Amino acid sequence: MKDDFSAFDFHIHSQYSYDSLCTIRAITKAAKRRNLSGFAITDHNTLQGAVKASLCNSEMAVIIGEEISTDQGDIIGLFLHEEVKPGQILDVIDQIRDQDGLIVLPHPFKKNLSPSPEVVANVDIIEVLNGRRPPEMNRKAAALAEKHDLPGIGGSDAHLACEVGRVQTVFNQDITDPEDIRRLITQKKATVEGTESSQYVHYPSVLIGSVRTGNYRKLVKSAVKRIPF
Repeated sequence: MKDDFSAFDFHIHSQYSYDSLCTIRAITKAAKRRNLSGFAITDHNTLQGAVKASLCNSEMAVIIGEEISTDQGDIIGLFLHEEVKPGQILDVIDQIRDQDGLIVLPHPFKKNLSPSPEVVANVDIIEVLNGRRPPEMNRKAAALAEKHDLPGIGGSDAHLACEVGRVQTVFNQDITDPEDIRRLITQKKATVEGTESSQYVHYPSVLIGSVRTGNYRKLVKSAVKRIPF
Protein backbone atom coordinates (compact mmCIF):
# COMPACT_ATOMS: atom_id res chain seq x y z
CA MET A 1 0.00 0.00 0.00
CA LYS A 2 1.31 3.47 -0.93
CA ASP A 3 0.95 6.46 1.35
CA ASP A 4 -0.99 8.52 -1.19
CA PHE A 5 -3.86 6.16 -1.89
CA SER A 6 -5.96 3.37 -0.40
CA ALA A 7 -7.92 0.65 -2.13
CA PHE A 8 -10.87 -1.47 -1.03
CA ASP A 9 -12.92 -4.36 -2.36
CA PHE A 10 -16.50 -3.76 -1.19
CA HIS A 11 -18.12 -7.04 -2.31
CA ILE A 12 -16.64 -10.33 -1.08
CA HIS A 13 -18.25 -13.63 -0.06
CA SER A 14 -16.79 -15.96 2.56
CA GLN A 15 -17.57 -19.54 3.59
CA TYR A 16 -20.60 -18.18 5.43
CA SER A 17 -22.30 -17.66 2.08
CA TYR A 18 -24.03 -20.77 0.78
CA ASP A 19 -22.07 -20.64 -2.50
CA SER A 20 -18.52 -20.01 -1.23
CA LEU A 21 -15.92 -21.97 0.71
CA CYS A 22 -13.49 -19.06 1.02
CA THR A 23 -12.11 -18.69 4.54
CA ILE A 24 -11.53 -15.34 6.24
CA ARG A 25 -7.83 -16.17 6.38
CA ALA A 26 -7.69 -16.82 2.63
CA ILE A 27 -9.56 -13.58 1.91
CA THR A 28 -7.19 -11.58 4.11
CA LYS A 29 -4.10 -13.12 2.51
CA ALA A 30 -5.46 -12.39 -0.97
CA ALA A 31 -6.32 -8.81 0.01
CA LYS A 32 -2.76 -8.26 1.20
CA ARG A 33 -1.35 -9.66 -2.04
CA ARG A 34 -3.50 -7.15 -3.93
CA ASN A 35 -2.25 -4.31 -1.67
CA LEU A 36 -5.73 -3.55 -0.42
CA SER A 37 -6.19 -1.25 2.57
CA GLY A 38 -9.32 -3.14 3.56
CA PHE A 39 -12.41 -4.94 2.35
CA ALA A 40 -16.08 -5.61 3.02
CA ILE A 41 -17.45 -9.08 3.65
CA THR A 42 -20.95 -9.16 2.17
CA ASP A 43 -22.23 -12.69 2.68
CA HIS A 44 -25.70 -13.74 1.61
CA ASN A 45 -28.19 -12.96 4.38
CA THR A 46 -25.72 -13.18 7.26
CA LEU A 47 -23.16 -11.07 9.13
CA GLN A 48 -21.22 -14.06 10.49
CA GLY A 49 -18.29 -13.78 8.12
CA ALA A 50 -18.06 -10.01 8.36
CA VAL A 51 -18.10 -10.03 12.15
CA LYS A 52 -15.49 -12.78 12.30
CA ALA A 53 -13.24 -10.90 9.87
CA SER A 54 -13.52 -7.70 11.89
CA LEU A 55 -12.63 -9.47 15.14
CA CYS A 56 -9.60 -11.34 13.84
CA ASN A 57 -8.16 -8.70 11.53
CA SER A 58 -6.20 -5.82 13.06
CA GLU A 59 -4.01 -4.97 10.07
CA MET A 60 -6.69 -4.00 7.56
CA ALA A 61 -9.97 -2.13 7.67
CA VAL A 62 -12.95 -4.50 7.60
CA ILE A 63 -16.36 -3.10 6.68
CA ILE A 64 -19.26 -5.16 7.99
CA GLY A 65 -21.72 -5.80 5.20
CA GLU A 66 -24.42 -8.16 4.02
CA GLU A 67 -25.96 -8.99 0.65
CA ILE A 68 -29.66 -9.40 1.32
CA SER A 69 -32.19 -11.25 -0.83
CA THR A 70 -35.33 -9.32 -1.76
CA ASP A 71 -38.32 -9.72 -4.03
CA GLN A 72 -36.56 -7.48 -6.59
CA GLY A 73 -33.01 -8.77 -6.49
CA ASP A 74 -30.19 -8.25 -4.04
CA ILE A 75 -29.37 -5.23 -1.90
CA ILE A 76 -26.09 -4.71 -0.03
CA GLY A 77 -25.89 -2.98 3.32
CA LEU A 78 -22.51 -1.60 4.41
CA PHE A 79 -21.45 -0.38 7.85
CA LEU A 80 -24.02 -2.58 9.54
CA HIS A 81 -24.42 -3.42 13.22
CA GLU A 82 -27.24 -5.95 13.02
CA GLU A 83 -28.21 -8.65 10.56
CA VAL A 84 -30.84 -7.63 8.02
CA LYS A 85 -33.64 -10.07 7.24
CA PRO A 86 -34.54 -10.89 3.62
CA GLY A 87 -37.91 -9.63 2.42
CA GLN A 88 -39.55 -6.98 0.30
CA ILE A 89 -36.96 -4.61 -1.08
CA LEU A 90 -38.23 -1.40 0.53
CA ASP A 91 -38.51 -3.15 3.89
CA VAL A 92 -34.89 -4.32 3.53
CA ILE A 93 -33.82 -0.78 2.66
CA ASP A 94 -35.62 0.50 5.76
CA GLN A 95 -33.82 -2.08 7.94
CA ILE A 96 -30.46 -0.87 6.64
CA ARG A 97 -31.33 2.79 7.03
CA ASP A 98 -32.64 2.25 10.57
CA GLN A 99 -29.13 1.25 11.65
CA ASP A 100 -27.48 4.06 9.69
CA GLY A 101 -26.00 1.72 7.10
CA LEU A 102 -25.25 2.61 3.51
CA ILE A 103 -27.56 1.09 0.91
CA VAL A 104 -25.83 -0.28 -2.17
CA LEU A 105 -27.54 -1.49 -5.33
CA PRO A 106 -25.22 -4.27 -6.57
CA HIS A 107 -25.09 -5.58 -10.15
CA PRO A 108 -28.35 -3.73 -10.96
CA PHE A 109 -28.85 -5.47 -14.32
CA LYS A 110 -28.10 -9.04 -13.25
CA LYS A 111 -30.32 -11.62 -14.96
CA ASN A 112 -31.22 -8.88 -17.46
CA LEU A 113 -33.48 -7.20 -14.93
CA SER A 114 -33.72 -3.45 -14.40
CA PRO A 115 -34.19 -1.73 -11.03
CA SER A 116 -37.40 0.21 -10.58
CA PRO A 117 -37.26 4.02 -10.29
CA GLU A 118 -38.56 3.68 -6.72
CA VAL A 119 -35.64 1.46 -5.76
CA VAL A 120 -33.04 3.71 -7.40
CA ALA A 121 -34.52 6.69 -5.55
CA ASN A 122 -34.00 4.92 -2.22
CA VAL A 123 -30.41 3.68 -2.51
CA ASP A 124 -27.25 5.57 -1.55
CA ILE A 125 -24.75 3.97 -3.91
CA ILE A 126 -24.64 1.93 -7.11
CA GLU A 127 -22.09 -0.78 -7.77
CA VAL A 128 -20.74 0.41 -11.12
CA LEU A 129 -18.17 -2.34 -11.63
CA ASN A 130 -18.88 -5.90 -10.51
CA GLY A 131 -16.20 -8.48 -11.13
CA ARG A 132 -18.70 -11.20 -12.08
CA ARG A 133 -20.87 -9.23 -14.47
CA PRO A 134 -20.11 -8.79 -18.19
CA PRO A 135 -18.74 -5.41 -19.34
CA GLU A 136 -21.98 -4.31 -20.98
CA MET A 137 -23.89 -4.70 -17.70
CA ASN A 138 -21.25 -2.74 -15.83
CA ARG A 139 -21.42 0.04 -18.41
CA LYS A 140 -25.18 0.22 -17.89
CA ALA A 141 -24.68 0.34 -14.12
CA ALA A 142 -22.19 3.22 -14.46
CA ALA A 143 -24.62 5.08 -16.72
CA LEU A 144 -27.41 4.55 -14.18
CA ALA A 145 -25.28 6.05 -11.40
CA GLU A 146 -24.37 9.03 -13.55
CA LYS A 147 -27.97 9.61 -14.61
CA HIS A 148 -29.17 9.73 -10.99
CA ASP A 149 -26.08 11.51 -9.64
CA LEU A 150 -25.31 8.66 -7.24
CA PRO A 151 -21.87 7.61 -5.95
CA GLY A 152 -20.36 4.53 -7.53
CA ILE A 153 -18.24 1.80 -5.99
CA GLY A 154 -16.72 -1.41 -7.27
CA GLY A 155 -16.43 -4.91 -5.90
CA SER A 156 -15.06 -8.22 -7.12
CA ASP A 157 -18.13 -10.19 -5.94
CA ALA A 158 -15.47 -12.75 -5.04
CA HIS A 159 -16.50 -16.27 -4.11
CA LEU A 160 -12.96 -17.56 -4.64
CA ALA A 161 -9.77 -16.16 -3.10
CA CYS A 162 -8.25 -15.57 -6.54
CA GLU A 163 -11.00 -13.03 -7.29
CA VAL A 164 -10.42 -10.84 -4.21
CA GLY A 165 -9.25 -7.36 -5.17
CA ARG A 166 -9.73 -7.89 -8.89
CA VAL A 167 -12.03 -4.86 -8.71
CA GLN A 168 -11.06 -2.04 -6.36
CA THR A 169 -12.55 1.20 -5.08
CA VAL A 170 -9.67 3.65 -4.75
CA PHE A 171 -9.25 6.86 -2.75
CA ASN A 172 -6.42 9.36 -3.31
CA GLN A 173 -5.38 9.32 0.32
CA ASP A 174 -4.36 6.78 2.93
CA ILE A 175 -7.46 5.95 4.97
CA THR A 176 -8.55 3.03 7.11
CA ASP A 177 -11.04 4.65 9.49
CA PRO A 178 -14.57 3.44 8.65
CA GLU A 179 -16.11 6.89 9.11
CA ASP A 180 -13.62 8.42 6.69
CA ILE A 181 -14.29 5.65 4.19
CA ARG A 182 -18.02 6.18 4.49
CA ARG A 183 -17.72 9.95 4.12
CA LEU A 184 -15.50 9.80 1.05
CA ILE A 185 -17.78 7.28 -0.67
CA THR A 186 -20.85 9.47 -0.22
CA GLN A 187 -18.89 12.55 -1.30
CA LYS A 188 -18.00 10.73 -4.54
CA LYS A 189 -14.27 10.88 -3.87
CA ALA A 190 -13.66 7.33 -5.07
CA THR A 191 -12.59 5.94 -8.42
CA VAL A 192 -13.20 2.37 -9.51
CA GLU A 193 -10.52 0.21 -11.11
CA GLY A 194 -10.22 -3.37 -12.26
CA THR A 195 -11.49 -5.88 -14.76
CA GLU A 196 -14.13 -8.54 -14.84
CA SER A 197 -13.20 -12.13 -13.98
CA SER A 198 -13.48 -14.99 -16.43
CA GLN A 199 -16.93 -16.56 -16.71
CA TYR A 200 -15.40 -19.82 -15.50
CA VAL A 201 -15.18 -18.55 -11.91
CA HIS A 202 -18.95 -19.06 -11.77
CA TYR A 203 -18.72 -22.84 -12.05
CA PRO A 204 -17.19 -23.55 -8.63
CA SER A 205 -19.64 -21.29 -6.81
CA VAL A 206 -22.63 -22.78 -8.66
CA LEU A 207 -21.38 -26.26 -7.77
CA ILE A 208 -20.77 -25.31 -4.12
CA GLY A 209 -24.18 -23.67 -3.84
CA SER A 210 -25.94 -26.62 -5.44
CA VAL A 211 -24.30 -29.15 -3.14
CA ARG A 212 -24.78 -27.12 0.04
CA THR A 213 -28.44 -26.36 -0.69
CA GLY A 214 -29.34 -29.61 -2.44
CA ASN A 215 -30.60 -27.61 -5.44
CA TYR A 216 -29.06 -29.38 -8.43
CA ARG A 217 -31.50 -27.85 -10.91
CA LYS A 218 -29.44 -24.64 -11.00
CA LEU A 219 -26.27 -26.63 -11.65
CA VAL A 220 -27.84 -28.51 -14.57
CA LYS A 221 -29.34 -25.31 -15.97
CA SER A 222 -25.97 -23.56 -15.81
CA ALA A 223 -24.24 -26.44 -17.60
CA VAL A 224 -26.89 -26.71 -20.33
CA LYS A 225 -26.68 -22.99 -21.08
CA ARG A 226 -23.02 -23.43 -22.04
CA ILE A 227 -23.36 -26.53 -24.19
CA PRO A 228 -22.89 -25.59 -27.88
CA PHE A 229 -25.61 -26.92 -30.19
